[in-house]
Amino acid sequence: MDIMEIYNFLFNTMPGIGCLIGAGFVVSFIAAIILERKTRKTFVHREKGPDDWSLFDDDDEDEEEAGK
Repeated sequence: MDIMEIYNFLFNTMPGIGCLIGAGFVVSFIAAIILERKTRKTFVHREKGPDDWSLFDDDDEDEEEAGK
């Protein structure tokens, strides 16, 4: 398999274009998770407000505090 066959598959066929879109989605999703975690580490000292939410927090902690 040479470079031209790979190029033709990726840019001239529907499955190849789907592979490019899927790969872009996966890379974007991984980058978003990494950047979210770095941001959380940077702003640890910030107090949560009533409108704050988090993708990575467990809701169980909030329910336990409400039950006390």
